[in-house]
Amino acid sequence: MTFLRRIGPDPHANGQSTPAADNCPDIWELADGDFAIIGIDITDTAKSLLPATAGCGSDERIVRMPRRILVDARSDIPAKS
Repeated sequence: MTFLRRIGPDPHANGQSTPAADNCPDIWELADGDFAIIGIDITDTAKSLLPATAGCGSDERIVRMPRRILVDARSDIPAKS
């Protein structure tokens, strides 16, 4: 697995703070075209609250991504594959 590029600006640009330790949350594009999301793990509290049409497998985690991080990344997210 290779992290190709950050999607969106550095979450700490211009002195901004983030809600988690170790420079996260963050969004990265992987060399294979997929994305890696770094965020606060909320699986234990959120899993039972998922809508009936959603699921979280034993090999998956639900992470919280602050709105600012995702909105700021919008222009870096490709429109098509």
